[in-house]
Amino acid sequence: MTRCHSSKRAFTLIELLVVMAIIALLIGLLLPTLAGARERGREAVCLANARSLQLANTLYAEDHTGSFAPGAADFLRNLSRWHGTRERASEAFTPAGAPLTPYLSGAGASEAVRACPTFARTLTILRDARQGFEASSGGYGYNNAYVGEVRVRRASAQMVLKSDRAGASVHRFVSPRETLAFSDAAFASQNRTGNVIEYSFAEPPYRPDDDRFDMDPSIHFRHGGRAGGTATIAWLDGHADAQRLSRSWSSGIYTPEPVSVGIGWFDELRSNRFFDER
Repeated sequence: MTRCHSSKRAFTLIELLVVMAIIALLIGLLLPTLAGARERGREAVCLANARSLQLANTLYAEDHTGSFAPGAADFLRNLSRWHGTRERASEAFTPAGAPLTPYLSGAGASEAVRACPTFARTLTILRDARQGFEASSGGYGYNNAYVGEVRVRRASAQMVLKSDRAGASVHRFVSPRETLAFSDAAFASQNRTGNVIEYSFAEPPYRPDDDRFDMDPSIHFRHGGRAGGTATIAWLDGHADAQRLSRSWSSGIYTPEPVSVGIGWFDELRSNRFFDER
């Protein structure tokens, strides 16, 4: 009688190491793809949030004789923003009492302005470090210079502030599709949060009342990394898109340099044309 012998061959150590190396290589190749997919998801949420902000602003205008929400009513008191209010200037803003809060609830959002998901970790760090004084802005900035205030045009074409207790009239804007309403926003600030701090306003390149003076930028191109990153822009007509960093500038007052943390403007802006009513 012939007996059949069967034997199972075990992996050698070298073969096992080769398999592990291949798996590690595949993981290394997949991780950037997965990270990119997560960031694209965050960008999509950010776009939806920005659209919700401008929808809320439009609903506000419908209830307030065609005037958009004020960005910082009675600014010298420093107690009110489009996104929140506070009892004392040393406190953080909270959503309660803000002009847009009721309209965000009506639009299906929470009462608090939803944070840009890419910026959420920074907001948490700022809050825990007791530096998050504008946390309810969610990392977004409002075109306060032209939309959140009432201005009148001089013969010299400069826009002089008339009142900050109301926003501009809807009917003053010739091209809402090309007028910035909200954007990802931050300000350069030397701290342990990544050298940025939240900021409530998207500043134009030049002062509305005197275009001889440059403004420090606050549009934050935080999506997709600092190099060639994009910022979410919600336009006055309600659509939102992503714009790439094109130009930056610094007065030297703030550190670090804004461009080093992805703060600047898009489309080589050399005028206020994407902010102004014209």
